[in-house]
Parts: sequence; structure tokens; C-alpha cells
Amino acid sequence: MPKSEIILISISGDDKPGVTTSITEILGKYNATILDIGQADIHQTLSLGILFKMSDDADSGNILKEVLFKCSELNVNVRFTPVTEERYTNWVGRQGKSRYIVTILGKVITAKQLSMVTRVVTDQELNIDSIIRLTGRPSLEVSDANSVRACIELSVRGELKDKKKLSAQLMNYTAELGIDISFQKDDMYRRNRRLICFDMDSTLIKTEVIDELAERAGVGEEVRAITEAAMRGEIDFSESFKKRVSLLKGLDESVLEDIAKHLPIMDGAVRLISILKKIGFKIAILSGGFTYFGNALKKHFDVDYVYANELEIIDGKLTGNYIGDIVDGKRKAELLRLIAQIEKIDLKQVIAVGDGANDLPMLNLAGLGIAFHAKPKVIANAQQSISTIGLDGVLYFLGFRDIHIDN
Repeated sequence: MPKSEIILISISGDDKPGVTTSITEILGKYNATILDIGQADIHQTLSLGILFKMSDDADSGNILKEVLFKCSELNVNVRFTPVTEERYTNWVGRQGKSRYIVTILGKVITAKQLSMVTRVVTDQELNIDSIIRLTGRPSLEVSDANSVRACIELSVRGELKDKKKLSAQLMNYTAELGIDISFQKDDMYRRNRRLICFDMDSTLIKTEVIDELAERAGVGEEVRAITEAAMRGEIDFSESFKKRVSLLKGLDESVLEDIAKHLPIMDGAVRLISILKKIGFKIAILSGGFTYFGNALKKHFDVDYVYANELEIIDGKLTGNYIGDIVDGKRKAELLRLIAQIEKIDLKQVIAVGDGANDLPMLNLAGLGIAFHAKPKVIANAQQSISTIGLDGVLYFLGFRDIHIDN
């Protein structure tokens, strides 16, 4: 036998306690060095791989015989594969290549969806190193449709040939296949995000507050039409803002108070923010809406920063004017940068979440920009998108697993 022989042990069978311990005890008796190891458990079926290098004076025959007997005793299957030093060296050499994380999120994930996403990865000559499930195992009997979600994470390695093409293909699949797909570089920033900036209307809450104000003022249809055009990017946000606010002239302040007390919180927002607060995130609201409602959410969620537009109120009535500069798309990006500087946070550690065209500047400035239940134009120009579940989908893009965040 050649010296420093390298062997891959592949074990499969019913999962049970003690398999890994039993095999490594045998290898340890012969002073073997573990070069790589991986284990997965799918439906109580074990898949264990151990790549080891024998010491120069070890007898591979004795090692493999003992492992074979032990596996027979444990009633699991085993396969031995010799690996040449050249092949191992080439494999190690590929470790220096860039790593990326592909996250697939949806109500369910089908074989067709997975095959199409992995085909895009393969076409870029990227290699899948590992696949893990982030969500809990789904029940066959669903009692609450809102709680149904499936998420898997692929770790891939290689030199990306055409990131723009890959991103376009994946974003197209989000609409075609009804899933959300995130593609991120796997680096220290992805694992250490520290600030999240939310748009408010139709993102942190389920409504456009200005539309509700307009309904109370009797100009609902007119204002909704302007809002929709602005969110689609068809008219300038600042222009639309001035038009809409002017139509609210004469509305009583009590209406604002009533709406603020009954803001419909977006699905998944409580779960997302409570987890991020626990791990030390700073939370900001950067909104083209109004400070009156942003401050209500600040109290509700213990938000750190709120920047929005201030309505002018005189003698308890809206004047149809506003105070200060308009928080438009450009201003949102400026505020995101300012908060990051104040908190001494790199922009790559910032997450931005929004649904409208005026959110794109901050989405594209942040290290992780997510278009949330957004218009097609916004999704097409964003880095990532979530359209299948609530705001807590952001947690899966960060690599969180249900087993960690729900216990």
C-alpha cells in the first residue's frame, strides 16, 4: 500500500446514535487524520461521509476490515473509495474560488423549480457544495395556509461568468415559478448584517396611509390613482406627493390619530423585528409617508430611527402643506448612508426593504436590497425580492433556520 493513503468512507442507512462515534474511534486507534467530513439526515436516513488520511505506518486492510465489521454490526451500508493525492490536491485548490449562497423560498418547493434554479447555477459552471433546509419539515395536513413555507439554501462555489445574466434569469424565475430566489456572495458581510431600513407603507404595514386619509377626506379615488402611478415610477414621487397632500386640506387631526391606532402590521413583521432586535440590529423606517404614523410604529416596534414627511397641522386641521424636505427616493438613500455612518456600519452590512420605485435607490445602495411584494418594474431593478410570504422571509435570506428562531 502507498504511504499516506487517502480513503473516502461513505455510510448510509437508518439514522441511530453512535454511528459517527464508532467509526471515528476506529480511525483514531490507527492515528488517521480527518481531511473532510459531512453528515445529513433525511427522513431518519443517515448519509455520512468521512475522508481520511492514514498514518504512514498504518495498514489500510485492518482499518477497512474493522470499519466494515462495525457497519455490519450497526446495520448500515458502507462504501470505500480510494482518492489519489493528485485528485485531493486539485480539490483543495478549488477552495480558493468564490462562494455564493442561493436561497429558494416559497410556499412549497417542487422538483421542477429546484431543477430549473440549479440549471442556472450549472450553466455558470458553479458547483453545489451543500444543500440545507432552513424551514421545518412540512406537515402533510395544513391547518393554517399562512404558516406554510419552504426554504432551502444552496452553497455554491466557482468563478461567476456573468452575474448580470444569472441575476436576470433568477429574477425571471421568481415570477414564472412562483418562488423567491436570493443570490448572495458568501462573505463576512452576509453573516454580519447590523442595520435594516424599512419603507413603511405597503411594506411594514399593509396599507398606503395616504390613501386611507384620502378616503376620509372624500378624495380617495383621485389620490389612489396618483399613488399607483408614483409606485410604478410613472410620475415623479415629489410631484405626486405634493398633489396628494394638497388634496387632504381640511382633514381633522383626529382622523390621523384613529388611523395610527389601527395600522395593519404586515405579515411576518413582528417575527422579523423581534428576532433582529434580539441579536442587536438597528431598525430604521425611511418612508415617503408621514412621521405621524412612523412614530406610532416606532413605539410599537422600538424602532431606532424614523425619517418621513411631516404634515402641517394648524388648529387641529391639515393645511394641505408639509414641513421640511420631501423624503423621496434620493433622500432615502442619503438617510440610509447617514445612519450607517452614525452607527459605524459598513453599507455591505445594511439591509433595505421596500416595495415602490422610490425605494430603488436605497435597495441598490444597501448590501442586501429586497423588493417586497413589489411592482414588476421594482423587482426587475432590485437585487433580491420576496413575494411569496411575509416580511420574516428576510430571515431566511440571512441564513436563519426555523429551529433556531422559533425556540
